[in-house]
Amino acid sequence: MLKIVVCVSGGGTNLQAIIDAVNSGTITNTEIAGVISNNRNAFALERAKQAGIPAVCVSPKDYINRDLFNEALLKTVNEMKPDLVVLAGFLVTIPVEMIKAYENRIINIHPSLIPSFCGVGYYGLKVHEGALERGVKISGATVHFVDDGTDTGPIILQKAVEVRRDDTPKALQQRIMEEAEWKILPHAIDMIANGKVQVKNGKVVITE
Repeated sequence: MLKIVVCVSGGGTNLQAIIDAVNSGTITNTEIAGVISNNRNAFALERAKQAGIPAVCVSPKDYINRDLFNEALLKTVNEMKPDLVVLAGFLVTIPVEMIKAYENRIINIHPSLIPSFCGVGYYGLKVHEGALERGVKISGATVHFVDDGTDTGPIILQKAVEVRRDDTPKALQQRIMEEAEWKILPHAIDMIANGKVQVKNGKVVITE
């Protein structure tokens, strides 16, 4: 049984997709051990509570410096004893110590087809604003392992979504969530839970 901890910052729609997929059996062999948010007002915490999942807020605002927050975040994760940490809209830089402790055991969902519109400054609506400004015809989402760069870890899954002529950043964001994020993130977790994902020479190898 794969124990996962889901880290969130906002509404928690990807968290809900994971909860629903576990409940429906789309994600197999997996237990959500806990939810962590850096934002005490995140609706994701309420989603976890409604699903009977332990949830806690670890906010940088409660610590006098970033190092103490990083220590607290890693301690909280360790206490939940996850096999996999899932970043589902977690708008916090993951501490290097945590990346080392959970090497190839942290995954992230990013709302573009990496390497496009990713890296420092590309998060939330900014990703979709960038895509529309550039005039791309296809965008999408990527699930990848987390390394010590920003959106640079080995790619697990990607799914393309057509960009429409009349799209706004908000409309594109919603469609990418519905058509890509909520599908490939649960699928990636299920594959990892069933031993189908390995990292070799910096790339993901998937066995069916």
